[in-house]
Amino acid sequence: MEQKYVIGVDYGTDSVRAVLVNAGNGEIAAESVCYYPRWKMQRYCDPGKNIYRQHPLDYIETLEAVVKEILAAAAPDIKNRVVGISVDTTGSTPVLTDKEGVPLALRPEFQENPNAMFVLWKDHSAVNEAEEINAYVRERKVPYIQYEGGIYSSEWVWAKVLHILREDVSVRNAAYSWIEHCDWIPALLTGNQQPERVKRSRCAAGHKAMWHPSWGGLPPKAFFAGLDPLLADYPEHLYKETYTSNHSAGTLCTEWAQKLGLSENCVVGVGAFDCHFGAVGGGIRPDTLVRIVGTSTCDILLTEYDALKDRVIPGICGQVDGSVAPGYLGLEAGQSSVGDAFAWCKRLLTESAAALLDESGILTAEQKKAVKQELEEKTLGWLTRQAESLDELSVTATDWFNGRRTPDADQRLKATVSGLSLASTGPELYAAIVEATSFGAKAIVERFIENGAQVKEIIGIGGIAKKSPFVMQMMADVIGMKIKVATPLQACALGSAMFAAVAAGIYDDVFEAQRAMEQGFDKEYLPDTRKRAYYDEKYKIYRSLGHSK
Repeated sequence: MEQKYVIGVDYGTDSVRAVLVNAGNGEIAAESVCYYPRWKMQRYCDPGKNIYRQHPLDYIETLEAVVKEILAAAAPDIKNRVVGISVDTTGSTPVLTDKEGVPLALRPEFQENPNAMFVLWKDHSAVNEAEEINAYVRERKVPYIQYEGGIYSSEWVWAKVLHILREDVSVRNAAYSWIEHCDWIPALLTGNQQPERVKRSRCAAGHKAMWHPSWGGLPPKAFFAGLDPLLADYPEHLYKETYTSNHSAGTLCTEWAQKLGLSENCVVGVGAFDCHFGAVGGGIRPDTLVRIVGTSTCDILLTEYDALKDRVIPGICGQVDGSVAPGYLGLEAGQSSVGDAFAWCKRLLTESAAALLDESGILTAEQKKAVKQELEEKTLGWLTRQAESLDELSVTATDWFNGRRTPDADQRLKATVSGLSLASTGPELYAAIVEATSFGAKAIVERFIENGAQVKEIIGIGGIAKKSPFVMQMMADVIGMKIKVATPLQACALGSAMFAAVAAGIYDDVFEAQRAMEQGFDKEYLPDTRKRAYYDEKYKIYRSLGHSK
C-alpha cells in the first residue's frame, strides 16, 4: 500500500517549525525551522511597556519557506502523497481584521502599525482591561469566565482587543472582527477568511475567549456592550460553533496549493494552540500532565468527564471539552516566564562585560566580536555547571518575571529575590531562579490535585526539557514525581501531524494516530528523596514571599 504523508506546522514565539511525517509509522522524513525576520529584529516591540507584536507577513513568509524546504529535502514523489496539513500556534495571539477577514496590517495604510498586527501571547499591555473584565464579571455575577479559571488574563483575546480598540482610533474604525493566529492560518490556506465562516478552534475559544456551550457560545451582545460599547458588535461578527482539531477546515485553495507545490485535495485541519498539540505529540494519556518547558511553560492535563463532575478548578487557564482530544476535558495552566527568566539572568551577568569590551583599547574589533560571541554561547552552560555543585541555597526567588499565569493569574506581579548577601554569587542567583520555576510548577500540580483532578504521571517536552538535565532534575525533586521526557524535539509539530492524519481520514481519532505515530521517551528523572525535606521548607518560604493561596 502506498504510504501517505502529513505535514505538521508549529508556530512558536521566535520561529515556525514544520515536519513531514509518514502517517503510517510516525517517521519524520524531513523537518525545517525558520525564524521570523521582523521579529528577530524586535520590530514592533517595546519590552519596557510589555508590548510584543508580530507582523502577519512573518507568518506567511516563513510558512512558505519551511514547507518548501521539507518537500525539497524529501524524495521527489512524496509531495504527491501529502494528504493533510495541520497548524498550531502560540495563544492567545489575536489580530483585528476587516470585513473580508484580512489582518489590518496587510492593508497598505496599516502595514507599519503595531496595533494592526498580531498581539503575541506574552504581550501584557492589556492589564487594565483584564482587571476591568474581572471586576465587571464579579459585579454582575455572570458565569462567563468560570471555565477559564475564574480570572481573566491580559494574555487573552478580549482584553487585548479592547485595549487596541481604545488605544488606536484608526484601527478601531477599520476593524470589523478579530481572529486568533491558530484560526487564521487554516483560513488563509483554505481561502476562507470571511469572519463569520471560519471554522474556529474549540481550544482557542474555550480557553481564551469565554466560549462555552452552556450559554450558547460566546457571551451575549449585552454583556460586551455593558463592558464597553466598542465591543458590542463583535459577537455578531464571530461565531457560535467551534470545532475540535480532528475536523477538517477545508482543503488547500488554488493559490496556496501552487505556492507549496501540493495538491488542492490536501486537507487542512482545524488549528489549536501549540501546547495542546504538543501534549498529544508528547504522548499524553488521561491523568497525564504534560509540561511544555520553553520560553514560558504550558501545563496540559487530560481528564475524563467523571473525574471533576461539576467541579470547576479555580485559578487555571481553563477546562475545555475537547481542547486536547475529543471526548475528554483539557485542563491548561502554565508559567509566564521560564526560559525568558534564565535568559534574563544570563543577560544580567554578561551585559556589563559585553559593554566594557566595546571600550577596550587592547582588543581588536574581531577579537571583541569573538569574545562577545563566546560569552553569549557559554555563559548559561557555565552557570549551570556551577549551580549543579551547590547543595543548598540561602537565596530564594519567586518566578514572576513576566507576571503570574497560574495559579491565579496576576500579570502585575513582579519577581523577587530574597536572602542575598555579599557572599552571593551569579550561579546562586541562577540556581534560585531555576528553583523558583520548579516551585511554580509544584504549585500548579497542587492546584489540580486539590480540586479533584488526578496527576498520575508527568511528561516533559520542549527545548529546556530536552536540553537541560539540571532544570528537569530539580523540577522532579521539588514536585516529588518522576518526569519522563518525550523523544521528539518537535513534539508540537508532531502533534500537529497527528491531527492532520485524523482530519485527512487516515485515523478515526487522535489516540489511534498517536499510537501509530508517537516516538516514545528517551529520558526520565526520578526525584531524589534525600532532598525532600529541604525543598519542602524552601517551598514554604516561596509561598510566604508571594502570599500565595
